[in-house]
Amino acid sequence: MSAERNGIPVIGLGTFGLTGEPGLNALESAVRSGYRHIDTAQSYGTEENVGRAIAASGEPRDAFFVTTKITQANLGRIEDSLYESLTIMGLAYADLVLIHWPAPDDAPPVKAYIGDLARAQDRGLTRSIGVSNFTRRLVDEAVSELGDGRLATNQVERHVFLQNHLLSDHCRDLGIAITAYMPIAGGRLQDAPELNRTAARHGALPSQVALAYLLALGSIVIPKSADPQRQVANLAATEIRLDDEDMAALRELDRGERHIAPAWGPDWD
Repeated sequence: MSAERNGIPVIGLGTFGLTGEPGLNALESAVRSGYRHIDTAQSYGTEENVGRAIAASGEPRDAFFVTTKITQANLGRIEDSLYESLTIMGLAYADLVLIHWPAPDDAPPVKAYIGDLARAQDRGLTRSIGVSNFTRRLVDEAVSELGDGRLATNQVERHVFLQNHLLSDHCRDLGIAITAYMPIAGGRLQDAPELNRTAARHGALPSQVALAYLLALGSIVIPKSADPQRQVANLAATEIRLDDEDMAALRELDRGERHIAPAWGPDWD
């Protein structure tokens, strides 16, 4: 788990849905398994569980990398809402804070709120900042406001069926890492024979190969699982090394299959 991109550990735990006591149990299991990068959001309802799991671990705060995301309703009060998130988690700072979604129909536009995110970083509320679900146009608008080198990542849906090369290449050229959410396609890998054949060649699970592929492309991955065995298996994906033949075969699985596409979302690249 020591590998990082733009200071972000390359594999973390997604926490969407890990609410209540079952969610807390899942988070504590993940921490025991070795996860130290944990991804939450104001809209997930999991910030409290993240804080509780960190407190229960017995590990120092700086052993963890915690990401949270500012929801659309809080774009006009980023700093205050971030204080609230930190209070809920019982933390003095976040490691990474993202704008979760751009405002629908650019109302308000990126330039109206992205500077507030940077000011929250300047005031020590978060060590790094970034965006999520931003298209190339929106990324460019944010960079135009903030300057080069300020955004650490753009977190977007990315998996073998939606490889998002156009956006990923654009962000890479700007020095912005891609964080892939839903990296195992929401568990929909069973209908990809080539993925299964590649997994068999490596003595691995298809989900591990799917993660290894994204890691080889340069992405950070944040798979979610509440199952302790699956959590361990996902972490082990960092040990898989795919060759050029594997990479070429897996690239062919891209079919633009997007699962997260709300009607109010941006015009995707």
